[in-house]
Amino acid sequence: MSGRDAFGRDDERDEEFDGNEREGGAVDSSEMTPEELIALLGGSPFDPTLDPELAELDELDDDDLSEFGGAAPDEALSERELAERRRALDTDWAAEAERVYDELLERVGEAQPEPRLEATRRACELLGDVHDGWSMVHITGTNGKSSTARITESLVRAHGLRTGLLTSPHLVRVNERICLDGEPISDERLVTVWRDIEPILGLVDAELEAAGDPPLTFFEALTALAYAAFTDATIDIGIVEVGMGGEWDSTNIADGDVAVFAPIALDHQGRLGSTLAEIARTKAGIIKPGAEVVTAEQAPEVLDELRRACEIQAAELFTEPTDFGVASDQLAVGGRLVEVRGLRGTYPPSAVRLSGDYQAHNVALAVAAVETLLGERLNDEALAAGLLDAKSPGRLDLIGTEPSVLIDAAHNPHGAEHLAVALRESFAFDDLVLVLGVLREKNVEGIIKPLAEIASRIIITESDSPRAIPAWELAELVRDAIGDEAAEAKRVEVVERSYDAFDLARREAVELGMRGSAGVLITGSITLIGEAAGIAEEDGWRTGGGDSPLSIGAGPEGSQ
Repeated sequence: MSGRDAFGRDDERDEEFDGNEREGGAVDSSEMTPEELIALLGGSPFDPTLDPELAELDELDDDDLSEFGGAAPDEALSERELAERRRALDTDWAAEAERVYDELLERVGEAQPEPRLEATRRACELLGDVHDGWSMVHITGTNGKSSTARITESLVRAHGLRTGLLTSPHLVRVNERICLDGEPISDERLVTVWRDIEPILGLVDAELEAAGDPPLTFFEALTALAYAAFTDATIDIGIVEVGMGGEWDSTNIADGDVAVFAPIALDHQGRLGSTLAEIARTKAGIIKPGAEVVTAEQAPEVLDELRRACEIQAAELFTEPTDFGVASDQLAVGGRLVEVRGLRGTYPPSAVRLSGDYQAHNVALAVAAVETLLGERLNDEALAAGLLDAKSPGRLDLIGTEPSVLIDAAHNPHGAEHLAVALRESFAFDDLVLVLGVLREKNVEGIIKPLAEIASRIIITESDSPRAIPAWELAELVRDAIGDEAAEAKRVEVVERSYDAFDLARREAVELGMRGSAGVLITGSITLIGEAAGIAEEDGWRTGGGDSPLSIGAGPEGSQ
């Protein structure tokens, strides 16, 4: 019979389901399998076999489309398609995107992941194997994986390939997590893809609950959303950052052609293990049979676990600094000038708009990953363009000037130590006002000790996250960690509302700047720096950052 499916498409349904009847009587949907329900609805929204006519149109070039006026004018559209276009123009897509995020938040949060792959795989298979139509670079680690993912994506795109990027968490809006060709997914596409996959996710939820298992979590649903968006956009390469761990992380349902390991340190011990070896073993689960593996310099016990996993999977391993590394790294105002010794030769020095010496190592790791993916030496011009275009929001990120306000996502001791070194190197502040907020289950002592050494003033606050340590409780932990004398000298103060804490820090930095250079550093949790970025935008003091020219050869004395 002719009709329209649940996704609004014209469809010819099987006679078996004509009139909603089976042999022997009416259909009882409660007794149907998910596959039968999907067939009844007209198929999964991302099955490329569903609409051959549209598939043929997608393959036409501009000349072939000339008969439609080059872009399928109104007269080439059906009445339904015209109605859809009119509806789209009248829709508040930003509000709809917020509604999608609210629906995701109704699921179990990403701080409590389910150690399983079957649920996400089931959803993606029912959606038409949306996890299987593109090549993937899969990135894990403890610190630096988001920056490495963003640099990798920029390099791949600079070499002419269409990219999808999945990172987590976001700073201000959930759209930031899913990028297509270097841009956050639009509100309209986010909403459209979500509404397409929603019925399928509902079927999987019901299936899980019937088996006595929890429904899809926030991150499982987000992974399905991202993979569906990648398939919808017909990407060539997906660059995917692991949410937590690796082996049982929902992103691991897709097979990475290249597995990338940023530095691995202690974090999420309650979930991943109490030792470096245990954590590395879990993260090594992203290594697939016959894959190629690229790793940053690691502790010996971590490297042992990666080597063992590569042997089991017959995967080839490339390590820093043995096989690739940083040939030279020069500080610049606004970034760095980095020369990489890659797997296929040394490249000319290239400008990077990222602060911190650790970013040079992230660049080297990304270059090696893309060399491995493409199987050849990178084009020098594409390399330079890709590195110059790379951005990593929330990583020693200058979001305000007059006074200078920096945000950084350091939320564990390893990240805090690197942040302290990078800030000293890149910014010559006489005084630094530190605004700190930390989530529960984090190592407060390990985070505050290196940061207290560079701060002249410490303001303790809390983000709006339910996982945030209350400011008064956090202040006591800070005092215990650095001692009463240091706490007194640095005037540790509690300001419960983050908005008020940011405002006080900026005002004090302006006053301190009267007698020398002063800045503000906001750090400790991604939720806190996300609030800072959002407030800076709303209140009009956020700087454009990131696009200013680099001045090569200038040290911190020239930084403001």
